[in-house]
Amino acid sequence: MFDQLFFTVLYTLLLLLPLYIIASLFAVKRKRHALASAQVKTMIVIGSGGHTSEMLRTVKHLNSQRFTPRFYIMADSDTSSLCKIVETETALKGSHRIWRIPRSRKVHQSYISSVFTTLYSFLYSIPIVIWNRPDVILCNGPGTCVPICVIGFLTKIFLFCNVRIIFIESICRVKSLSLTGKILIWFADLVIVQWPELKRLYKNTVYIDEVKL
Repeated sequence: MFDQLFFTVLYTLLLLLPLYIIASLFAVKRKRHALASAQVKTMIVIGSGGHTSEMLRTVKHLNSQRFTPRFYIMADSDTSSLCKIVETETALKGSHRIWRIPRSRKVHQSYISSVFTTLYSFLYSIPIVIWNRPDVILCNGPGTCVPICVIGFLTKIFLFCNVRIIFIESICRVKSLSLTGKILIWFADLVIVQWPELKRLYKNTVYIDEVKL
């Protein structure tokens, strides 16, 4: 009796699953058309130092009226980026919010121990991404952005969210992608490089001169 009930429920779920997926895909498609003219909730992951400067230069070139509201993610140990973000947003006069998360990997931290700190950062960041439900995740920096991008990717699979993950490699990377770039190239929607040599070396990347945000 129990076995029969179990398989009946299982078969029913299997029959309903394709319908659920199709309906969700249509919902995502409608949202894509809406985003063509609507405001785009943008999550911006801030690294530190030079990464922060590069990212904020990119933000200044965005259409601030369209890419809004903006949610900034920064490491809780980053003491220098906050003022730069506030200065940028004061000039843009836009809607924004700043979130702090644990750093995935500190400078010179061993790769073994960084597994645990990255996992902690990942778990900490889940409610932030799900709560804000960004349309775009924009990042360029160190490992701080990896948990955010992984969560964004998983929401596309399990929650059928239409989030676009865009990684901009640092201009300092001339001959090879950074470790973060080598990770994100597997699931980011767009990996942008700033040197033509990198574009020739990594076929799944896009040269920055070919991109319009």
